[in-house]
Amino acid sequence: MPRTTIGKRPHVVILGAGFGGIKAAQLLAKEDVDVTIVDKHNYHLFQPLLYQVSTSILSEDEISYPIRAFFQKNDNIDFFMAEATGFDPANNVVKTTHGDVTYDYLIIATGATTNYFGMKSVEEHSYPMKTLRESTLLRNHLIRTFERASRVENDAELKKALMTIIVVGGGPTGIEESGAISELVHSAMKKDYHNLDMNDVDIKLIEATDKVLPMMPEALRNNTVDVLRKKSVDVRLKTAVQDYDGEYITLKHDDKVEKIRTRTVIWAAGVKAQPVVAKLGAEVDRAGRVIVEKTTQVKGFPAIYAIGDSAHFEQDGRPLPTIAPAAYEAAETTVKNIMHVIRGEAQETFVYKDLGSMATIGAGDAVMFKGVMKSKGLFAWIAWMAVHVLRLAGPLTNVTVVFKWVMNYFFGVRMARIIRD
Repeated sequence: MPRTTIGKRPHVVILGAGFGGIKAAQLLAKEDVDVTIVDKHNYHLFQPLLYQVSTSILSEDEISYPIRAFFQKNDNIDFFMAEATGFDPANNVVKTTHGDVTYDYLIIATGATTNYFGMKSVEEHSYPMKTLRESTLLRNHLIRTFERASRVENDAELKKALMTIIVVGGGPTGIEESGAISELVHSAMKKDYHNLDMNDVDIKLIEATDKVLPMMPEALRNNTVDVLRKKSVDVRLKTAVQDYDGEYITLKHDDKVEKIRTRTVIWAAGVKAQPVVAKLGAEVDRAGRVIVEKTTQVKGFPAIYAIGDSAHFEQDGRPLPTIAPAAYEAAETTVKNIMHVIRGEAQETFVYKDLGSMATIGAGDAVMFKGVMKSKGLFAWIAWMAVHVLRLAGPLTNVTVVFKWVMNYFFGVRMARIIRD
């Protein structure tokens, strides 16, 4: 059973082993407290590189790391493999699939899940990409789809549907996924499938608004679209998805409605907080994120803090972006504030320091923006690689990932083209 608070040092429970949760645990490992991390998986996932698993650049173990391995030298850190299912804040209890966990202080860092905006048919038939399993399933599907297309002989319409790939969402995930699929198709798969003409592959990126990468300056957004189009990606702006039944996707642009036959729709159009967050009974926003104070405490629940994708923290009149740096920074302030409370001190106000934005469009091409600094192309891609490699867990992982990136850049090598059932 997990630790309780009886007869122990102050007990901090962290729900979720994502960027914010792991960072908080690493900081608390140095303090005179007991910590229990609760997560349904036994690994920390480096979500920004999920698209590289789905497009056969990296393998699953290269973007995941055992949670317990982080804390082998920290005997005040426990891990409890279970899924949080609810809360009893009056008694300082988290309910899980394997029993109750009591706490003195709770950090909710459960991350996000895919937001389908109420479109049940899209949820049923499209491919999301928020978990390791989802990314692996997408990779399996992409390879199986081309295997099937290679067997089709007398049905041109079916072959066309199989070779039509639609990515929905013009944020970093959609940009990175569509660019990586194009490279997969026109490098590795072009060599693999001798009876398929890869010029027949139709990759579309669908974005409901009038711009991709809204956090970037216009010049970098335009550059991104230009690069994708050079990679044979059909970028469609101001185009909304209305339905997808597994066979036809329905799109609307202005007053024009279009149906496209496809077996592959990849959904990268939005996220929301994990449903368990709403069970706390606190105020949440329309994305299910709990409203927090300037101290990152949940409104009305002084012993409970929320960070990352679970929290709605407003700064300069708008919520923080749901990105790893914001979760890291919130974790730092949250740990400081918990220790302040334990010591009877005043808490600090969390102030997010924007470190900038970056997105890769493909091997050797990325965009980067910080303040007045704008960069694109190879330099931005190298900077993107450096930032991501430094954040990966495990030194051996860093070496293998860099090696695979270099091989992909120079030779288009993608050895992870494996279907795993």
